[in-house]
Amino acid sequence: MFLEPQLIIELALLGLCSGFLAGLLGIGGGMVMVPFVTFILGAKGFPADYTVKMAVATSLATICFTSITSVRAHHQRGAVLWPVVRRLVPGILVGSALGAQVAHALPGNVLSVLFACFVAFSATQMFLDRKPKPNRTLPGTPGMLAAGGTIGAVSALVGAGGAFISVPFMQWCNVKIHNAVATSAALGFPVALAGTVSYVWAGRDLPQMPPGSLGYLYLPGLLVISLASMSTAPLGARTAHRMDIRPLKRCFAVVLYCLAAYFLLR
Repeated sequence: MFLEPQLIIELALLGLCSGFLAGLLGIGGGMVMVPFVTFILGAKGFPADYTVKMAVATSLATICFTSITSVRAHHQRGAVLWPVVRRLVPGILVGSALGAQVAHALPGNVLSVLFACFVAFSATQMFLDRKPKPNRTLPGTPGMLAAGGTIGAVSALVGAGGAFISVPFMQWCNVKIHNAVATSAALGFPVALAGTVSYVWAGRDLPQMPPGSLGYLYLPGLLVISLASMSTAPLGARTAHRMDIRPLKRCFAVVLYCLAAYFLLR
């Protein structure tokens, strides 16, 4: 599978930046990855209705790899609440698989608008640094299934690992923040796995897909971006411990607003 050197460089730079920002600011790489993968694939002349779906699917697939490293670190510190993971995973698997099928059925421009809304919402939360007030406990089985389904479905639509929903949900249910973050990291793998498999299945018979595609999954992007992002995420995390990142979060929120605007205008 031949790749142009320029494409390799573009994907590698994207992976390096998204990995570092994920470690530094604690954000999902999908917020950066999806817009730029869409732009890169679109510039190569790939079908416009497919590019955003390929970007979302590829972003999800990278989480399968990057989440493993994160979960191992959190597990070693005893921060992952595995009973909570087990209760949320069934709903997550179903929701993520269905979310990918919904994305497949939507026109590419509609999915772009949904992604822009997600980015704008995330930017606002980051800029205002809002945190939910804990005022209840974790719900019973039906509530956990519904919560897991929501986390999975929305994450599959926007190519994210679900932390933007699961962390506030757990904080709202009186789970300590470091446990919520660690548990959310563990949830990223089932979100990404179910969503990726569903995107591969949904795009299996589409015509005019670019070379190296497996359904909507763009394998060259998965390989290059994953390797690059895994190399810089630890550096970003170490940097975060040495400085006050709150001003950086507000600056990056402005960048996210610009990315949201790009998706709305395209």
